[in-house]
Amino acid sequence: MAVESTTNDPLIQAVTLLGAAVIMVPLFRRLGLGSVLGYLVAGLIVGPFGLAWFTEPEAILHIAELGVVMFLFVVGLEMRPSHLWSLRRDIFGLGTLQIVTCSVALTAVGMALGWPFTVAFIGAMGFVLTSTAIVMQLLSERGDLARPNGQRIVSVLLLEDLLIVPLLAMVAWMAPAHETADASPRWVSILGGVAALLALLAAGRWLLNPLFRILAGSRAREVLTAGALLVVLGAALLMQAGGLSMAMGAFIAGVLLAESSFRHQLEADIEPFRGILLGLFFLGVGMALDLSVVRADWRIVVTGVLAMMATKGVCIYLVARVLRSGHGEAMDRASLMAQGGEFAFVLYATAAHAGVIATQANARLTAIVVLSMALTPLVTLLVRRLVPACRPQVLAGLDRAVGLSGSALMIGFGRFGQVVSQSLLARDVDVTIIDTDVEMIQAASDFGFKIYYGDGTRLDVLQAAGADHARVIAVCVDDCQAANDIVDLCKAQFPQASLMVRAYDREHAWHLAGEGVTLHVRETFESALAFGTLMLRELGLTPTDAERIARDVRVRDADRFAYELAGGDWVSGAVMSFSKPQPTPLTPPRRESRALNEAAEVATRART
Repeated sequence: MAVESTTNDPLIQAVTLLGAAVIMVPLFRRLGLGSVLGYLVAGLIVGPFGLAWFTEPEAILHIAELGVVMFLFVVGLEMRPSHLWSLRRDIFGLGTLQIVTCSVALTAVGMALGWPFTVAFIGAMGFVLTSTAIVMQLLSERGDLARPNGQRIVSVLLLEDLLIVPLLAMVAWMAPAHETADASPRWVSILGGVAALLALLAAGRWLLNPLFRILAGSRAREVLTAGALLVVLGAALLMQAGGLSMAMGAFIAGVLLAESSFRHQLEADIEPFRGILLGLFFLGVGMALDLSVVRADWRIVVTGVLAMMATKGVCIYLVARVLRSGHGEAMDRASLMAQGGEFAFVLYATAAHAGVIATQANARLTAIVVLSMALTPLVTLLVRRLVPACRPQVLAGLDRAVGLSGSALMIGFGRFGQVVSQSLLARDVDVTIIDTDVEMIQAASDFGFKIYYGDGTRLDVLQAAGADHARVIAVCVDDCQAANDIVDLCKAQFPQASLMVRAYDREHAWHLAGEGVTLHVRETFESALAFGTLMLRELGLTPTDAERIARDVRVRDADRFAYELAGGDWVSGAVMSFSKPQPTPLTPPRRESRALNEAAEVATRART
């Protein structure tokens, strides 16, 4: 009894889950098997059918589903409405054809295995619903999520997520007592779903951006994080109340915020929660595998897994080829999506509760789906290694994505950054600009500028803003310490990017050069030099002579700066004994200074 009460302690359970994940996930990634399989195996070990340290995987799955919700929100942030509209043919064309083909073929397989039509149909429809969480995670780990092949897979997954709603309505209609049920509640539920969707669209159109402008104005990071969580969970709750998918609600909220200036900051705030909860979801799936069912009906389960995965994979491949996808992409898509998904658990449990299928059939079908989810990382790994045609497609995707690495990331859009951006815009450079000044961002949007809200001193924000792919990172902030912090982050995390920094003064430039930043510009030097050149011209010098003097001053300054960096004293020629450059004129005055009045002369004598 003492042991049981101890293992039921929430803190011990949390430590156990974290320990299992920390041990298994790095091990499986080291073996090249991916993090998903590591989570699944860890959940199986500590679950009710392993060491039995956890007895209610359903409770964990219910909480961990928020990980899938947040994942879909982050994906939605990357899907601008215009981009989502461009995928409509893949969503409704490719997605519909793949779903219909797989549904018919999988139902036929179930009946060939001796299952009753109802069980075969429900089992097939659940298996059609691919695991969004696993496929998205595998695509993300491979870096394929934003590539054309990944976008086509995302399109199909979106349609499959929408499919759960009519499937649940179909289960209710197939229930033995459906003849006596009143039809009005169904219409009420449909209207509720439409109302929830319209309410979410209205909130995204008129409330979300003003809300985040207010939260960002508070300058409290934790409040902005709380606001991001409120939007994600609120959208999920609203869609759930309307009888729709929570994940779909979060995805729509993400799409509505994809054009927002706060997009990168939101992605950075949600990312830690998404990662932890999604890992918890995979742990829960591993716990849900009932080994007793697998042992008792191992022939049915194993045959079902192999037959269903093979059939679905073949159907996906044929559909891809019919729609003119290459052999490599078709094989890759088939290996990724030849599995059941988390929505199958909901469909099977609902069907069993309504009396459409038996409890034993529910247990078998659930075991088949869980095993297919566990086998998917292995199948994709084997296909990519054994089928040569899959590898060129990935390499081709990398070649097409090289253009993305040519983009620039600018941090800071104040007076300095605004001038810098003009040259980039004149050449139509794909530049991402982030800043934390809400009023400036709003004012810039009135002139057609797209500035994202984001704190450049945070690593997660830089990653969300695309620093991993940028060729040039321009630090244009006016705070020396913030600039230094950003430089430290970029040097450590984004070595592929050329780093250009706005220096506040000579001392700051000296510090940056000591940190290895060779591309830095003092914010007032060139403007002051141009000002001096204009003064010379106003005093009667020719433009040629004025420009010659400016070039001479520029060369003298560069030589002096290099000499100081080498440790020399520009004035005496000795080795410098101080840790920073001392302000001395490049050209000593030729005339002796004179006091303007008696008071100035007294002050001068006092200083000397």
